[in-house]
Amino acid sequence: MSRSCEERNSTLHVGVLALQGAFREHRTMLERCGAEVTEIRRPLDPADTTTAGLMALDGIVIPGGESTVIGKLMKEWGLFDALITCGKVGMPIYGSCAGLILLCRDIEGPEGERLDQPHLGLLDARARRNAFGRQLDSFETKLEVKGIGPDIEAVFIRAPLIAEVAPAMEVLAFVAAGPKEYPVAVRQGRVLATSFHPELTEDRRFHEAFLELCREWREEKAGSVEGCLHFS
Repeated sequence: MSRSCEERNSTLHVGVLALQGAFREHRTMLERCGAEVTEIRRPLDPADTTTAGLMALDGIVIPGGESTVIGKLMKEWGLFDALITCGKVGMPIYGSCAGLILLCRDIEGPEGERLDQPHLGLLDARARRNAFGRQLDSFETKLEVKGIGPDIEAVFIRAPLIAEVAPAMEVLAFVAAGPKEYPVAVRQGRVLATSFHPELTEDRRFHEAFLELCREWREEKAGSVEGCLHFS
């Protein structure tokens, strides 16, 4: 008999960047999925000048919040370059809202003006901040997300959208903004990002899919990944 997702996820250890923003909600959701979670505020191993000890984890989540503040704190506390290194070697990283902005190679303001702020550049995409207006213009909807399923609950709060994606990017979901549809969930390798906040809903499917990437990262050399819910 196959084990439940919670039982299999109990062997996974995920870090949630806890410098600012909605990190507690991500922690709660990941723990509901069965994973062990560590909140990251400082290098896990100060002696590791390359990856700050983060390679001991199976994946990392960058939460929503204020992207400029999170970016500055990542640099201040010695996590910025370590996160770039982890992402480049294949560690799964998931960013929601501000996390998406920080993961992109370019960032622009709501009118398309280029912004100069710290960013990891792990996604070959351009993010547009506050693309849907002020916090009062926040909204909820349900999305069809490729590889995960229909009716995924999505909460947009002062959300960014993805104004441009490279061919290497896989677009998982779109939402209408004015006369056009824009990507709001993307994947490049094991780097995953959403404009919205699945952690603010009761729907665990997005986090379960991210944990599947974490399991693949850890177990790929063994060649025996038992599927649960994952991207097709």
